[in-house]
Amino acid sequence: AQPEARRSLLDYAARGGPVGAVIILISLAAIGMIVAQWLRVRREALAPPTLAQDLAGLLDSGDVEGAIARCASEERPSFLSRVMGQSLARASRSPFGMLELRSTVEETGRLEVDRLYRLTDGIGLVASVAPMLGLLGTVIGMVGAFDAITVAEGPARPDQLAGSISQALITTVLGLIVAIPCTAAYTYLRNRIDHLTTEIGESIDAMIAPLEAADAGGRG
Repeated sequence: AQPEARRSLLDYAARGGPVGAVIILISLAAIGMIVAQWLRVRREALAPPTLAQDLAGLLDSGDVEGAIARCASEERPSFLSRVMGQSLARASRSPFGMLELRSTVEETGRLEVDRLYRLTDGIGLVASVAPMLGLLGTVIGMVGAFDAITVAEGPARPDQLAGSISQALITTVLGLIVAIPCTAAYTYLRNRIDHLTTEIGESIDAMIAPLEAADAGGRG
């Protein structure tokens, strides 16, 4: 019994069979998605400070074309550059001018938020699938245990049942080990996206306010 007590988590994972291997694989994919989304969902990545300052100055002076060019010059397009670049370009071509800018910003912003959600939704998918895979492994293990009882001549020995029952329990544990942190990461990242995009949206409202006021005054 002493060697059994000293088994590592990898030893137990190896006894999970094919279902356990699948759970391990999707856990690695989940780790990659969590790290990538963590780096992606940062204020500096979504709205670079230098870009925000440049856009605020350009729009305050009414230089719409300069603001569009500044957004297009970003080597790595961000949430702010996509929303402002696309919105300003569409509003400048519209017959309503900058009066349509706010609705365009809101529409483009929703599309960009959906883009941010996609990778987070992948983490949520892993959190949902992992327990079901664990349950599948549990059912497979219990079926194996009953098969051992069926083919045994007389009462089944414990060693004939131990492998299948162990696999049944290990896959359940693996599924929960993967699902619990993935659920926590999914909830945290979703809330972080909502919080940051709301803050950036307030900054965008302040940037476009001079354009709306100037256009409304010109038309009036």
